[in-house]
Amino acid sequence: MISLSPQAALWFLVPVAVVSFVAAFNDLKRMKLPNAVVLALAAIYVVMGPFLLPFDQYLWGFAHAAVMYVVALFAYAYLGVGAGDGKFAVAMSMFIPFSDVGAVLTLFAAFLLGAFVAHRIARAIPAIRRATPDWVSWEHKKFPMGLALTGTMVTYLALAVVIRAL
Repeated sequence: MISLSPQAALWFLVPVAVVSFVAAFNDLKRMKLPNAVVLALAAIYVVMGPFLLPFDQYLWGFAHAAVMYVVALFAYAYLGVGAGDGKFAVAMSMFIPFSDVGAVLTLFAAFLLGAFVAHRIARAIPAIRRATPDWVSWEHKKFPMGLALTGTMVTYLALAVVIRAL
């Protein structure tokens, strides 16, 4: 069950999708999630959140970010997760009410598997490689996690619009 209101999700969806797709593109092309992209995602929450969310839920978003920051530091230090991926996850966490964590983790697991398989298939296709010869992710030993994070965030907001509106 998704508890984010469909109105808030709808208003967040377009700007978050734009920023998220920029993040995914940067991760595919350069294997980096720039700080400006992470700050843009956080700014969307900071600026729009007070108008779209109940004030207590808005404030809880900052607590979620603080907890996710600790998780991201651990993942960076001990699990090999990229720093940009962790920072992007911190910014994402502000949008997600605690009651939706299970749904979001399920979405993330699905997108992580799907994005990994899709990336590996795409990099094996010569026509795609020729069209994107300067993409670092094709040869990098790590996977561009921004692809899975983007899918998770955008799909979560889209589901909040559709499921809650029904």
